[in-house]
Amino acid sequence: MTAASDAHPGAMPTALTLDDIVDLRAYERGRDEFRRQVVARKRVRRVALGPVMTLVFESVDTVRFQVQEMARAERIATDAGIQAELDVYNRLLPRPGELSATVFIELTSEAELRQWLPALVGIERSLGLEVPSGSGTTVVRGEPEAEHQDALTREEVTAAVHYVRFAFAPDQVAAFAVGPVALVADHPAYQERTALSEETRQALLADLEGRTQPLQLG
Repeated sequence: MTAASDAHPGAMPTALTLDDIVDLRAYERGRDEFRRQVVARKRVRRVALGPVMTLVFESVDTVRFQVQEMARAERIATDAGIQAELDVYNRLLPRPGELSATVFIELTSEAELRQWLPALVGIERSLGLEVPSGSGTTVVRGEPEAEHQDALTREEVTAAVHYVRFAFAPDQVAAFAVGPVALVADHPAYQERTALSEETRQALLADLEGRTQPLQLG
């Protein structure tokens, strides 16, 4: 895989390039197996938080899958077209020492939309990952992804999808490695806590430490 990475050995790729996206015919040949593997990895990276919210922690695999699927659905075959998709989706990739997540507010009825979307304004700034600190805990707070935030922010109603980053100091990465770790929300209208499973914690720790190995395609 040729994705660009920060300049130190073992760093996880931080930007996909044109060389990482296979053409439509090659993708069709490998799509079923690639999709199966991405779905399996995404299952581990998906964390429910309370009754109406789920976070999916993004990686090279999840982002590459989205670009490949968009190219397939839209029949995008030119370098310029693929690069336009990369420019959008590369913003979701975590940098070293970071986790990046897509936040889904999962509502299925008009009544739920009217209830929750106005109530959850600001939720994207009310999320964190709780890690050990001395005899207690500390929370690594999420920050909205800047470029997407401009399009999603509303004063009266929140969007159903948000993109957030969690930036860890080295001592916080070390605390994450020890565990336990929990995903928390401390919004006035939504106070929830979900302990990460060991499988999920280990997968995300590999991201933080730059050890996640991308899936092969093509």
